[in-house]
Amino acid sequence: MNLSELLTKPQPRAVQVTIVGEGGVGKTSLAAMFPNPVYLRTEDGMESLGTNAPMAFPVAGTSQEIEEQLLMLGREDHEYRTVVIDSISKLNIIIEQEIVAGDPKRPASINQANGGYGAGMAAAAEKHRKIKAICDQLTQYKGMNVVFIAHAETETVDQPDQDAYTRYTLKMGKRAVSHYSDDVDVVAFIKLKTMTRGNGEKLKAITDGSRIITCYPTPNHISKNRYGITGDLIFNEGTNPLADYIPALGGEQPTEQTTQQEVA
Repeated sequence: MNLSELLTKPQPRAVQVTIVGEGGVGKTSLAAMFPNPVYLRTEDGMESLGTNAPMAFPVAGTSQEIEEQLLMLGREDHEYRTVVIDSISKLNIIIEQEIVAGDPKRPASINQANGGYGAGMAAAAEKHRKIKAICDQLTQYKGMNVVFIAHAETETVDQPDQDAYTRYTLKMGKRAVSHYSDDVDVVAFIKLKTMTRGNGEKLKAITDGSRIITCYPTPNHISKNRYGITGDLIFNEGTNPLADYIPALGGEQPTEQTTQQEVA
């Protein structure tokens, strides 16, 4: 085997996107604009989509149910092109509750589980890693887009070369965040477009209700992309502004690279 046989140009493939935002900004609605989606639910937040809501599994009460639903999508023939987990924040709560409940010492919280010293949080992060690995197989072997919906919360970033500051991140254990931020194609933060009025210390934030999506690096919140998007995107109801930049969202379905039996 030589170089000409090994080297190829990257081909368009299915995409993995994490959508982050506070409540009511349209995370579930944006996910519904991805190609032919099916929802895996840990919370019942699809009522706002009305009668045109995509197909969805029953609301899962355990992490095992989510795993089984993902594996079902991998093993069976279907026409769905996108799987949406709504939400990974609630999934994290479920996982942490399972770890606490499974500890015979009956700890009061995840911080005390498995002997404390971060062991409980590490166990939760490992569970997220396994679920993310199944999603990776769906992308690779079934050509499915994967959307992770996450609620937002604030965290303090304390770096050695600059002053500490506050930013938005995913609402879940810190060790689990990297599975949905580092190894995905887009982290899209949805927010209301705001402006300030007033003078001095009496500034007031106001908005006209319009929303924007940020998916480039910024100190204000966790966000990124691999598609060269460098500006805010206008998010209007019923549209997916990411489709203008990501081939998998606007064109034909990426080709499956192997058989469905390999997703396990």
